[in-house]
Amino acid sequence: MTKKVLGRGLGAFFPEYDHPDEGEKSSGSPSIEKEKVLQRINVIMQLPVANIRPNPYQPREDFDEIKLQELSDSIRMHGLIQPVTVRAIGSEKYELISGERRLRATKMAGITKIPAYVREVDDDDLIAFALIENVQREQLNPIEVALGYKRLIEECNYTQDQVAKKLGKNRTTVTNMLRLLTLRPAIQYALKSNTISTGHARSLVSVEDPKIQDKLLDRAVQDDWSVRQIEEAVRKHALKKSSGNKVLKAKDQRDLHLMEISNRLRNKFSTRVQIRKKTKGGEIRFEYYSDDDLERIISMLESVEE
Repeated sequence: MTKKVLGRGLGAFFPEYDHPDEGEKSSGSPSIEKEKVLQRINVIMQLPVANIRPNPYQPREDFDEIKLQELSDSIRMHGLIQPVTVRAIGSEKYELISGERRLRATKMAGITKIPAYVREVDDDDLIAFALIENVQREQLNPIEVALGYKRLIEECNYTQDQVAKKLGKNRTTVTNMLRLLTLRPAIQYALKSNTISTGHARSLVSVEDPKIQDKLLDRAVQDDWSVRQIEEAVRKHALKKSSGNKVLKAKDQRDLHLMEISNRLRNKFSTRVQIRKKTKGGEIRFEYYSDDDLERIISMLESVEE
């Protein structure tokens, strides 16, 4: 799939000028209208809230109604201090880039105009800007962040490396976040509701059996396990599973040592690593989940100093 081509003239950003709404009358020639749009870029304006439509790429799914009401009360009393950010999409029409909480709270307060900074932004950056703002403010839960990364990859054709650079993150961090989406819905919900941490969830990713995942999740919640405790439980499960297997036997101290090495490599490369013994020597097997993930592992292996 080739990357979408954006920014081919103002029509790409302001389609309503090329295809005005039926019955909507233009206040002048197309060149004059486009000039008016250009004059609205990189400025702060007081805009009617009714003229701003939500960001279709908003990564945030949940808004705390109590905190939203508190923000609305504050805006009603003191006004909005920090402008929202928008892009122009037509004559006096705008699309939100960032600041949905502020926009919602302003509407709740019954205020009809809002200060807004107008930027020229394409669709790819619209997703990234919304993600960046929420991530920097720590307003997204880990699953929302992971879904945002996934949208950049699927809808903008970014690689994991490009997502990392776009958002100022380590590539391994992006990979780890995306792997959270492979977890069962119950675990994702626990993570979204802050019942467990990202560290707990990452430990459960390596457990293949869904029933064992649920069992470990229940124990972690009921007994208030730390991340280290759930990692130990996952390790014991792996040892139990491999007992009686020729690959690794828990009673063999050398094999236990190999299991520890396997866990260290799993944490280092953020993927499942299996060490299999043979009559002489053995093999180390790395799992990867996409072509991009394979490139990431190869890059990490190549960067190891001799």
